[in-house]
Amino acid sequence: MHRADAVKLVMEAVKDELVVVCNGMIGREAFTAKDREANFYMIGSMGLALSIGLGVAISQPKKRVVVLDGDGNVLMGAGVLASAGASGAKNLLHVVLDNEAHGSTGDQCTISSKVRLEAIAKASGYRWAERVPAERLSAELPGFLAREGPAMLLVKVDKGNVHGIARVIHEPPEIARRFARACQA
Repeated sequence: MHRADAVKLVMEAVKDELVVVCNGMIGREAFTAKDREANFYMIGSMGLALSIGLGVAISQPKKRVVVLDGDGNVLMGAGVLASAGASGAKNLLHVVLDNEAHGSTGDQCTISSKVRLEAIAKASGYRWAERVPAERLSAELPGFLAREGPAMLLVKVDKGNVHGIARVIHEPPEIARRFARACQA
């Protein structure tokens, strides 16, 4: 399954959750699949989606927070996995789409084929962290979105981008204002 198809499945499954989306192609794919005020799109800030998602989860304990991430982004900001685990944030759900590549910049290989990110999450204190093949994503999402966090669902996806996919059209200040309104709702 291509990453864009996995992103679409995740975005179709979310209802009232706040979603923090990593930078690059995943952000563009989420924007294309389901743009809404409750999505916070990272624009040019690689590796920080989980940091922001954790802050949102801590500050908004009554709201479910989904971080939609890629393996390259997680590896870039791997230190925050320990902070997320230690936080015990029950409302923090981390979806990692792993294509073993930096898909936004030309599919350069990451090290996720050698480093099991879900094992790092478990060792860091996540309550639950599992790897699933993309073919099981639809079946896994409802149960995952109901889990107590911090939890990670790592999904193995194929390399490759959708050619011509639109960029997020909202400017960063507008993204922040929209997301703030969703947090207050």
